[in-house]
Amino acid sequence: MAQPSIPLGRVGIWTRQFEDHPGAKIQEAAAELESLGYGAIWFGEAIGREALTHAGILLAGTRRIAIATGIANIYARDPVTMVAGHKTLSEAYPGRFVLGLGVSHIPLVEQVRGHRYVKPIATMRAYLDGMDRAIYRSVAPAGKPVRMLAALGPKMLQLAAERADGAHPYNTNPEHTAQARAILGPKPCLCPEQAVLLETNPAKAREIGRAFLGIYLGLPNYTNNFLRLGFTETDFENGGSDRLIDAVVAWGDVKVIQDRVRAHHAAGADHVCIQVLTADPKAMPLPEWRELAPALLAG
Repeated sequence: MAQPSIPLGRVGIWTRQFEDHPGAKIQEAAAELESLGYGAIWFGEAIGREALTHAGILLAGTRRIAIATGIANIYARDPVTMVAGHKTLSEAYPGRFVLGLGVSHIPLVEQVRGHRYVKPIATMRAYLDGMDRAIYRSVAPAGKPVRMLAALGPKMLQLAAERADGAHPYNTNPEHTAQARAILGPKPCLCPEQAVLLETNPAKAREIGRAFLGIYLGLPNYTNNFLRLGFTETDFENGGSDRLIDAVVAWGDVKVIQDRVRAHHAAGADHVCIQVLTADPKAMPLPEWRELAPALLAG
């Protein structure tokens, strides 16, 4: 199994809730996640904070924990700018910053940013070429900066194996993790995101799960991946079938969540970043992060 060049640990946190709180508060939360023993903090980039600035805020507020973009949108900055930000943070915070890159989605690229969304694999490959050619005339990082690709399908996973340090799949399950590991091979780091929910009532859990998954069911990158995993168009109706919700969201008590994380590891994941869902999607889930830490970080 792969050994990350940045020590991510076995379990980290993926969060979108930081977007709903001021910088000082997210620094406090990040410091607590570090004290709890989580290995990394992951966050996305859509219509909120700019990803590399966001990473800088979290790196400045912590001492040891890795900070990872999951993902920084390649349409948001040109390759030279991405390299400059990547190397700036990697030099200032040695061994702590992971740049996750992704092609994002048609609505966010075309409607929000005003770009033309074109063939994802060719676009990412050309972007990585541009990064590799970029000139950077400032203080260089001590080690090689770490980059990963958001990857779901076989071709993007193969590109991650060829041109990055690993892959960061989102909205997947242990079955996908096993498939991804087979494509990546043993060396690249595999860091899937896993949505989790501390709720034992099936109706309530699935209601929260559907609220979370709803936006993603309108994005072909995700629905195509679900189809590859054996789901059907019927599973996308009415906010998602019970079968789909249960596959994407690990809901129940701590043991259920622990078992799902272990299943990812058994399938070949090096690091699993859990995304804790709550009834109020804007609430900072500190109580849940605290409750899950002993079970997920032991051993």
